[in-house]
Amino acid sequence: MTAVEQTGGRRGSRGSRRAERTGAPTSIEQLAVIDRQLADVNVLSEEGLSLIEANADTILQEIGINISEDAFAIEKWRAQGADITLAEGKTDTARIRFPKGMLRELCKTAPSSFVQHARNPARNVEIGGKRTVFAPVYGPPFYRSYDEGRRYATLGDFETLVKLTYMSPALHHSGGTICEPVDVPVNKRHFDMVYSHFKYSDKPIMGSVTAPERAQDTVDLCKLVFGADFVDQNCVTTSLINVNSPLTYDGIMNGALRVYAENNQACIVSPFLISGAMAPVSPAGVMTQCLAEAMTGIAYGQLIRPGSPVIFGTFAASMSMASGAPTFGTPEPALITMGMAQLARRMNLPFRSGGSLNASKVPDAQAAYETMMSILPAVGAGVNFMLHSAGWLEGGLVSCPEKLVMDADQLAMIHIMQGGVDLSANGQAMDAIAEVGPSGHFLGCDHTNRNYQTAFYESKLSNSASFEQWEIEGSQDMYQRANTRWKQMIKDYDAVAPALDAGVDEALTTFIRNRKDSMPDALY
Repeated sequence: MTAVEQTGGRRGSRGSRRAERTGAPTSIEQLAVIDRQLADVNVLSEEGLSLIEANADTILQEIGINISEDAFAIEKWRAQGADITLAEGKTDTARIRFPKGMLRELCKTAPSSFVQHARNPARNVEIGGKRTVFAPVYGPPFYRSYDEGRRYATLGDFETLVKLTYMSPALHHSGGTICEPVDVPVNKRHFDMVYSHFKYSDKPIMGSVTAPERAQDTVDLCKLVFGADFVDQNCVTTSLINVNSPLTYDGIMNGALRVYAENNQACIVSPFLISGAMAPVSPAGVMTQCLAEAMTGIAYGQLIRPGSPVIFGTFAASMSMASGAPTFGTPEPALITMGMAQLARRMNLPFRSGGSLNASKVPDAQAAYETMMSILPAVGAGVNFMLHSAGWLEGGLVSCPEKLVMDADQLAMIHIMQGGVDLSANGQAMDAIAEVGPSGHFLGCDHTNRNYQTAFYESKLSNSASFEQWEIEGSQDMYQRANTRWKQMIKDYDAVAPALDAGVDEALTTFIRNRKDSMPDALY
């Protein structure tokens, strides 16, 4: 038996449940990527979709997109027939306007779905169609735990979060910058992050985008794990390409996008839109700007290498008009997510949005409410790749292990909900109703005996005991129970850690050591 049991079932095996009860795990269950059985929620009519598409075309043709500090991209667009207006005194910064339909035509070569390969093939994920992939939090510079409170994140924290993600069945993907290890120089930390994902997990990973050369380092490390020819022909990493909204691509993001596209690796092209700051306050205005921005990056990737995989991304948040702070779990971003999912489907592209987004400082009721108001609309909208699915606090400034295991517990429930209603003979339960009849009970009937172990989701964290029992056990709240759980998961990790081939490990560490030695430490 391998360390991974890939299953599309609603529960783990009896062996895995027994292991949880005895505290002796022998393998890690992995829930299959969600194959959504429920219908996707649509908020825009055909007329509304056409209106937003037409408005986006107007932006691209008449207002244009800024490209800054990227002469290569400007010349690529010039050769394609775009209208170029260079900034005064600059050859690498320009306003680019696109003939109507140019970008949409270029986007057509992007695949409607693709497989991202993991170093353990049982962990491969399909991104697109009716599939939903959950990935953990991305990017916070701070780390908060019940014991230590809030502080800057370290590489040790990064490794802990990677291990917890690996140990969480409902998370299909290891993610990328699961927290920012600020104890490592900025120009070198990407090596440690990519290595940690390969060393401590065998789920799919995300690569660095903070400089084009760091994107290339990611690709080169992937080649050591998978082989150069395999990487050239298959997707083995994704990358988060954030647009500098409004309507701007800088040389760093554009350069990273170019590297990944050249190497046939996936780019999640995501406008970062806070309504009222980087986009209009109205959902329709946000959708229009987002569509124009996303199409520009997607088309550029296809211009670099037609057929390279891409994910149409959207990150939308509202803001407090009193303080200017981003707000999460509000209805307007949910509407934007659902509308953008429809627009992505019209382009036949995989879609990314959603997550456990919240502005709370600790894993409290606010965090829970806002998280579910972010995740549930996104799943219902038909999101294919959900970054920030677990572990996010404080508007994305904080990664939290307790929040990660809380969120993962909820994600497991979403797997069941999206499985739809079982209408098989067993699901119809007519034999149970006939056996019990009027005025009876179902506790001892054959149908209950056959199904009781798998009939209902059993939360690993919720407490449904009596008040007296809860009090005897220490009167712990969810935050405390999650603290206990993640620490136990880390203790259990070594017994089920995924092995990394010694030769591959040596090749990775040698490459990293040589690259680090070739450059001084830097803060940017």
